[in-house]
Amino acid sequence: MTDRAMLALEDGTTFEGRVFGAVGTSPGEVCFNTGMTGYQEVLTDPSYHGQIVTMTSPQIGNTGVNDDDDQSVKPWVTGFVVRDEVAAYSSWRATGSLHDYLVRHGIPGIAEIDTRKLTRHLRDRGAMRGVLSTEITAADELVDRARSAPSMVGLDLVKEVSTDTEYAWTAEIVTERAEGGYVAGKEHSPATAALLEGHSGPRRSIAAFDYGIKRNILDLLVTCGFDVTVVPATTTTDRILSGGFDGVFLSNGPGDPEPVTYAIDTIRALVGRVPVFGICLGHQILGLALGAKTFKLPFGHRGSNHPVKRIDHDRIEITCQNHGFAVDPTSLEETAAHLTHENLNDHTVEGLAVDQTCYSVQYHPESGPGPHDSRYLFSSFHELIDRFEPADLALGAHA
Repeated sequence: MTDRAMLALEDGTTFEGRVFGAVGTSPGEVCFNTGMTGYQEVLTDPSYHGQIVTMTSPQIGNTGVNDDDDQSVKPWVTGFVVRDEVAAYSSWRATGSLHDYLVRHGIPGIAEIDTRKLTRHLRDRGAMRGVLSTEITAADELVDRARSAPSMVGLDLVKEVSTDTEYAWTAEIVTERAEGGYVAGKEHSPATAALLEGHSGPRRSIAAFDYGIKRNILDLLVTCGFDVTVVPATTTTDRILSGGFDGVFLSNGPGDPEPVTYAIDTIRALVGRVPVFGICLGHQILGLALGAKTFKLPFGHRGSNHPVKRIDHDRIEITCQNHGFAVDPTSLEETAAHLTHENLNDHTVEGLAVDQTCYSVQYHPESGPGPHDSRYLFSSFHELIDRFEPADLALGAHA
């Protein structure tokens, strides 16, 4: 076995580097993340299912891995690309190295390639299909495999990451997790804790649709006064309406939102009948349910440093993002919703709302990883529930 690995893109471009992580050959959409840290959260974010992720920060692995930062039950990336793998990790929280973590979970990686060159190539040409291999060194063979890999457009990946059964995420679970280590919303710093607006009213029961939900989201919902029942992505309208829930939360998730017709149809039937709050893929699904359209971004938004402007507020939020699709702003104008947030890099839709009915944002306000500027959105869900007014939005069936 050689210690060399190769990444091949569908346009024929190849990068050769050193084996890092597990032995294997994996296809996926090649994309990049601009975060300086948070690689463990990136690896375990279900929104990255089906993707080979490149970290633009040059040194990855400095703090090892630990038992608290996983955002789901396992890593979902199909491959991991770094410039410098730092084997000698250092952190009081660490329980192992990044390399061993990838090996344990069967995720192949490649190190010692020019990630700046790769990132510039993807920015110029767009995210594209690729294959990462620690076994095959024949460039032509890998390029052919990349070209035969499935496209992200039209691909429903939600069913592959969603839960099969309902389960509760309770205050007891959050308390137990907080005793063992870090839990979002339980930070000890007064400045950080102050970013999460308190709630003194009654706890509310909500159904959280799992399109690829993250643990930080669940922890923050509970901390903000919600009793959460996580439900599969295919859960029906009747189940939600008969469940006595005060509201519905739509989670993040991977892939193209348009093929997820079962979710779009369900949310279309719920909007106006129960309060709805969505993020990331949930934001796109809500947009489609309201009658808007979505499109694929050239290279997506992935990182923990994206500036977002609140339209009705003199504030810029630095946000955590991970998505390759977005709501078409021109189509939003034909719906009952209005724009609430705008991306300051490319002016794409970052938030929408139907007053007293529903709202959503494109980014990840749970900050896993990333800044905590947007945590107010979880507390705002209580306000929406309190002022909710049933509305007939006359939404048609999904085309």
